[in-house]
Amino acid sequence: MIKIEKDNGRIKVFFPYNPAYITKIKTIKGYKWHPEEKYWSLPYSELEKLLSLFNGEEVVTDASLYLDDLKKELMSRKYSRKTIKLYMHYNIELLKIVRKIPYQISNGDIRDYLYYLAENRNSSTSTLNIAINALKFYYGNILKREFVYKIRRPKKDKKLPIVLSREEVSQIISSIINIKHKTIIILIYSSGLRVSEVVNLKIEDIDAQRKLIHVRNAKGRKDRYTILSEVAMKTLKLYIESCQPKRWLFPSKNVNSHITTRTVQRIFEHACKNIGMKKEVAVHSLRHSFATHLLESGVDLRYIQKLLGHKSSKTTEIYTHVSNRELSKIRSPLDSILYEEVKNENK
Repeated sequence: MIKIEKDNGRIKVFFPYNPAYITKIKTIKGYKWHPEEKYWSLPYSELEKLLSLFNGEEVVTDASLYLDDLKKELMSRKYSRKTIKLYMHYNIELLKIVRKIPYQISNGDIRDYLYYLAENRNSSTSTLNIAINALKFYYGNILKREFVYKIRRPKKDKKLPIVLSREEVSQIISSIINIKHKTIIILIYSSGLRVSEVVNLKIEDIDAQRKLIHVRNAKGRKDRYTILSEVAMKTLKLYIESCQPKRWLFPSKNVNSHITTRTVQRIFEHACKNIGMKKEVAVHSLRHSFATHLLESGVDLRYIQKLLGHKSSKTTEIYTHVSNRELSKIRSPLDSILYEEVKNENK
């Protein structure tokens, strides 16, 4: 058995003593024998040649070994860390599941993997679309394979966002005692921030005089401004005076880094548990609630789109389906049929 690992721009090759294997290794430029650790090392650029030489042999490799060029290409194009992590994840997982190297991957392998995500994992349409984007980027953009473009995208789930009432938002905020945690949740709701945006805020992003928050490098690598409410500003001032953050507005225990998105999610989950929340909500529901409550208050959809940083107005229009602004004006026919009966019962 031949084992291949990645190591700082080179690859390590392990195998039991075999003269035929050694002869093959020595045909590759830049080879080096490490007697103490008993392995061979080669330049990463020679990986394809190595695999070709040992074609037909039992070779065990780390799936991430093949995807160094993918990561470099994503980074050079300034993709976000989250997108890079997801693209790497789905490409590595595909190789692990089908137990092949990228040059052996077929259209059927990709179709089987997407079927596995849909059926075995019960993945959402958005998850499947991210996986397709990740696979297309590598096999289409980097390996120049045509077959991936024949994959049909799944239809989008027509699910409406879950929205909290104003009373529920108030209960959640009131249940949080920690001033730092309370300020984070208040900012997410009052300004319509994504959780990734709130954790990346810096002191200078708060424009108290103009009552604005500068959201930098948001989704799609775009900057935008959103509103800063007076109530949020008062809470924020108390927090800053109390905790005196330096660089990051919400630092982690290590002051050189910011609080994680998972920590914010746990803060929200804990608050929901404390008030006995029955709805299946996540911290992102605060952003949905912000948009819906603005719409119900009569704010134009175009301004809401701008505050949320949506590229397309169609994305923002989903809130018209969960708003009760117009629905509350409609009277159920049951009320007109049984109104008198109910009225008499209440006497």
